[in-house]
Amino acid sequence: MSARTTSILRVSGMDCASCARTVQQAAAELPGVERAEVNFAAGKLHVVHDASRASARAIAKHVTKTGYATTVQGADEAVAAAWWKQRRVAFLAASALLALFACAAGVLDVVAVPDVLFVAAILVGGYFPVRSAWSSLKRRSISINTLLVVATAGAVWLGLLEEAVLLVVIFSLGEVLEAYAVDRARGAVRALVALAPTEATVLRDGVEVRASTGSVGVGETVRVRPGEKIPLDGVVVSGRSAVDQSAITGESIPVEKDVSAEVFAGTLNGRGSLDVRVTRPAHDTTLARIIHLVEEAQQKKGAAQRFSERFGEIYTPVMFGVAIAVATVPPLLFGGALETWLYRALVVLVVSCSCAIVLSVPVAIIAGITKAARRGILVKGGVYMEAVGTIRAVALDKTGTLTLGEPTVTDIEPIGNADARTVLETAAALESRSEHPLADAVLRAANGQGVSVPPVEHFESVTGLGVRGVVKGRVYRVGSPRLFGDAAAAAMAVVHRLEREGKTVMLVGDETGVSGAIAVADRPRPGARAAIERLRAAGIEKIVMLTGDNRAAADAIGRELGVDEVRSELMPEDKIGAVQALQRQYGPVAMVGDGVNDAPALAQANIGIAMGVAGTDVALETADIALMADDLDHLADAVEISRRTVRTIRQNIVIALITMGTLVTSALLGWMSLTEGLILNEGSALLVIANGVMLGRKS
Repeated sequence: MSARTTSILRVSGMDCASCARTVQQAAAELPGVERAEVNFAAGKLHVVHDASRASARAIAKHVTKTGYATTVQGADEAVAAAWWKQRRVAFLAASALLALFACAAGVLDVVAVPDVLFVAAILVGGYFPVRSAWSSLKRRSISINTLLVVATAGAVWLGLLEEAVLLVVIFSLGEVLEAYAVDRARGAVRALVALAPTEATVLRDGVEVRASTGSVGVGETVRVRPGEKIPLDGVVVSGRSAVDQSAITGESIPVEKDVSAEVFAGTLNGRGSLDVRVTRPAHDTTLARIIHLVEEAQQKKGAAQRFSERFGEIYTPVMFGVAIAVATVPPLLFGGALETWLYRALVVLVVSCSCAIVLSVPVAIIAGITKAARRGILVKGGVYMEAVGTIRAVALDKTGTLTLGEPTVTDIEPIGNADARTVLETAAALESRSEHPLADAVLRAANGQGVSVPPVEHFESVTGLGVRGVVKGRVYRVGSPRLFGDAAAAAMAVVHRLEREGKTVMLVGDETGVSGAIAVADRPRPGARAAIERLRAAGIEKIVMLTGDNRAAADAIGRELGVDEVRSELMPEDKIGAVQALQRQYGPVAMVGDGVNDAPALAQANIGIAMGVAGTDVALETADIALMADDLDHLADAVEISRRTVRTIRQNIVIALITMGTLVTSALLGWMSLTEGLILNEGSALLVIANGVMLGRKS
């Protein structure tokens, strides 16, 4: 009976796509393995296998034979050695020491000892490259390790033991440094993992019990003391506190949490104590989904990444063929000295032992994606990271994206001898009994200004017009101008002015006339205009607002925000047409919306960006880019990070290609030695890695 399962293995030491292919092929060749896939960005191997024929530990042991330490995630990964204790580093150190002793013996003129030590250094230092090269050859492929092993063997055959030792030591040192640097780029993902607490204080039968987060069930209540991290997603059932949600949403200011408020695992509680009813198990928290999405993002590769990997697949075998031609053609056809041309061929092999071009893109993508994640921006893959960096036009939904998505009192205009506070007090009293959507806006305004709300008697709703009732012994009305009839004439100039600004106007008055006007509108988000200016500064040529609202209201918001164009009174299908028109004129277009109501337009756009999706399953899973917080600044951040990432990718590719072209040309012309070629080659790889890692620095 088949015991089909999926296992995740952690693989250390992979520093290029060639390494990843070797690991993937090694796992796939085992009986019982149905599918093996390497996630280079996360340093993980996903294997679908029949556990009765090939256990996860057996697969890990087999893959380790290729030279890359492999452990089963969650089972034995905790005992994995620190990087500086790993066997690869130990062998490198031993090889370097043997080489130093050989040099010292040579200086002291100890007969035969130097050669013995040099050979020992080559054997020790070459252990991992030989093992990896042999593993590749068994699978009928030529890797960078193959080039190094052949070059070293050739140097030994020519009697150049010192240069052979330097090849082994410098190459191994470069491999270790590259693996370390790539691991640093992956470190931001591990930092996300470290955010999640492993234990929680659970209230069971009225008693506080410490338990692992994995054992806490949905519906149980956890207690979060001041200064503690919230262990699981849930809803506050008791207490009040400010919570630092920057790890999830990127918001820099703590958010006040009261009863019924949603909280997320990994966020930091402030000074209050909270009791939280758990709504998601540990493996399905918002943080857990973020980590999963960030790790999987690398699998969706953009054009630049596909180019770099394809280049690497072709480049290594081609250079091996070039080296063979250099070693054989001149001696056979033109009578050149065999040793001279063999040495030159070895230099060609050495300068071809580079991961620079292959690493130029993935390291930058990893750094860019994880940098964005730290700011509460989830980019679902390298393909989207590259695409955002090339867009010239952005379409934004109005309601809930550019605006707060709820009506807000914008103006209180007294008429006659009335004062604004009295007008608001009267309106709030009547609206406290109303179910109209605008009533909440009035009550929020009263609360915000500290206006007390007096009781109302004999309340009556006048369908389609407004409300009336007795406040402090007098009959008052709140509603449209039609509710007041001819008595509204004195206020119509104010009404028309406010309506031209795209606002909804209600009048307030008693039986004798109108005492004031209150205007309500959906207000722009704080900082929305500044965010739009940042988008324009980042190189976006066209910023368009799309909305189903009436033209007057839409134009007023558009003017206030400074967008380039407003398209109003649109049905969902009309938004698709608007996006298509932008695509015809500007090429790739990004559409920003709430991830649900704007789904058709988001799907039509080259990049769909959903905003404010913390805790929202559908938007989090379906958007190309998800902004965890309702903050348009994060949209500008996403564009800026993407542009920096694309710029870094281009820089890396140019550096790698120029360096490779220069080194190969110099090698063919005999202008450099084996050691010089390898040092310059490894230096170029480390340069592009460092350039990519710098992209991910905190800022």
